[in-house]
Amino acid sequence: MDTFNNLGQSTTYRFDYDPAILESFLNKHPENDYWVKFNCPEFTSLCPITGQPDYATIYISYMPAEKMVESKSLKLYLFSFRNHGAFHEDCVNIIMKDLMALMDPKYIEVWGKFLPRGGLSIDPYCNYGKPGTKYEQMAEYRLMNHDLYPEKVDNR
Repeated sequence: MDTFNNLGQSTTYRFDYDPAILESFLNKHPENDYWVKFNCPEFTSLCPITGQPDYATIYISYMPAEKMVESKSLKLYLFSFRNHGAFHEDCVNIIMKDLMALMDPKYIEVWGKFLPRGGLSIDPYCNYGKPGTKYEQMAEYRLMNHDLYPEKVDNR
């Protein structure tokens, strides 16, 4: 039986980065390949140089193996970046590595679409596929073709 520390409890928000918040549960279909996608349109972190807030939508997509991330713990974890000073590129890589450590997924990708500051938006993308499997090849392909057809940005 899965035990969750945050689910069904009064919510305590941590304002400093804390990967220990993340919780997992067993995947009931580990033999299947399928996508789990999360969109977090209210992600906030701090610029490590100026201390100014940065806002983004964080997209997380993964193919679970044995474990999956519990969604409330993911929300609280992403909220914990609120006062964390890190560059955009660092944020997406930290998120991906923390989720990899938690779940050991077959495949995972994290894409941050940050709102512009100073007239420039930054959209870092990272991914990982389990080495020696078709997911490693998939990760290479998706990385090489990631922004082949970039979106038209007219609202940020």
